[in-house]
Amino acid sequence: MIVFGIDPGLATTGYGILKSSNGKVKTLDYGVITTNPGESVPLRLKVLSKKLGILIKKYHPDIVVLEKIFFYKNVKTATVVGEAIGAIILTCANLLIDIVEYTPLEIKQAIVGYGSATKMQIQKMLKILLGLKEIPGPDDAADALAVALTYIHSYKLKDILNRVSLTS
Repeated sequence: MIVFGIDPGLATTGYGILKSSNGKVKTLDYGVITTNPGESVPLRLKVLSKKLGILIKKYHPDIVVLEKIFFYKNVKTATVVGEAIGAIILTCANLLIDIVEYTPLEIKQAIVGYGSATKMQIQKMLKILLGLKEIPGPDDAADALAVALTYIHSYKLKDILNRVSLTS
């Protein structure tokens, strides 16, 4: 199973692509998609969609997993991130890829086991859990890896629970 994690944003969208097979997780790629702040929002959304589409076509993920953004102090920032999320969802829908969302709290609990974990704690755990040589960065890419790994952990748990309920 290939899981494509996304930390959405207009200026910078983090992505992390993991492959889960036979109980092992392998990091295929991670990084950021950036857009030019000097360009119009519609053009930036188009660039985001195009670059995301290229990555999806390259890795053929089974699922796309987003970090669910539900709170911003700045309304303008929330609106722009919401527009980026819309572009991401539309891109995935056009490519027939299902989407799952997790809140930051769910991600922190899945990766560190603690809902108030810091970014550095998450990054250190990602390094360990994914067997990386260094702490993943930038932050947006690390967040995307974390959301992808959250899905893999959740999927494994659902699979175990389904097998247990079938034998009961």
